[in-house]
Amino acid sequence: MALHLALGLCVYLLFTQGAQGNIDDFDCVEIYKQPAFKHPLLKNHKIQETFSLDGNIERSNKYKTKEHCPKGTVPILRQGNESQSVHLNTAEYSGQHFATIETTLDGSIYRGTEAEISVHDLKLQNNQYSKSQIWLENGPRAQLNSIQAGWAVHPRLYGDSVTRFTIYWTGDGYQKTGCYNMQCPGFVVVSRNPTLGKGFGGSSAYGQTSLTFKLQIFQDGFSGNWGLKMSNEIIGYWPKELFQHLSNGASLIRYGGNTYLSPDGFSPPMGNGHFPVPDFKKTAHFKNIGIINSDYKADYIDDRKVRLYADSNSCFRVSYWGYTKFTGKAFSFGGPGGKCGI
Repeated sequence: MALHLALGLCVYLLFTQGAQGNIDDFDCVEIYKQPAFKHPLLKNHKIQETFSLDGNIERSNKYKTKEHCPKGTVPILRQGNESQSVHLNTAEYSGQHFATIETTLDGSIYRGTEAEISVHDLKLQNNQYSKSQIWLENGPRAQLNSIQAGWAVHPRLYGDSVTRFTIYWTGDGYQKTGCYNMQCPGFVVVSRNPTLGKGFGGSSAYGQTSLTFKLQIFQDGFSGNWGLKMSNEIIGYWPKELFQHLSNGASLIRYGGNTYLSPDGFSPPMGNGHFPVPDFKKTAHFKNIGIINSDYKADYIDDRKVRLYADSNSCFRVSYWGYTKFTGKAFSFGGPGGKCGI
């Protein structure tokens, strides 16, 4: 049964064309010279051009805008060496806080998920970060395979407090593999539009507007690779060769917020900096949450398999709203941060 989820007001990314083949702080590089192909398991990898999603076959670069890299090239964000050393995304890393919902570990296998995610501006200190994202995971802790995507305000990673589209992955529980965006070989970009690491062209205004974007992460039924689709465009994919366990599907899906505190012990705000409320113009939220089951069929997330988690209720909270015809399956999360413990 295919889902036809209603789209809300979506954020559209704004780009400006630079000189000499550059778009803002992106370089247009030959598609087979992108970082992914430095991975020893991907040296003979052939780029996937068609993907199976909800029973439909989609081609990459189906949708075009005026601002994009030339044919045969893809945009890669330029970043300094400082961003190579950043805090990890694992719950065991001291100083992190979470306000999330997640599926229960009951043996179910998922082939993907989708949601509309609200976008918010935040001002953070250099060593803090605040994220709103989706995790898909499988495997024991020491060998954890994790795919993550959403938005992040991460001054140490990007050098500013701009809300940017951000991805992350690891194939061994954050030990030796994985990174943000394109900072290490792994994720294969197929879109000619700059997206990974790009700032959003707007944000929600408290009590006035709720700006969202639609995000889908799905396992292709033919190749086994994990595709990333934002709004109407496939951005790229994580090849199945990167993962021992996710190649067989995801055993857990998590949605929500994640922060990291500064050395003075203060956690930054999460979401829009306010505790969750039912009014989506006043809260950070996910709506129209859907899953792709083990048979590659789309469905809504099952309320009986939803677990809420917030590790510092005085700083961050999460409220699950279930289904309404206006929001689909939805929840709110966030909070002001502060002295939240480590």
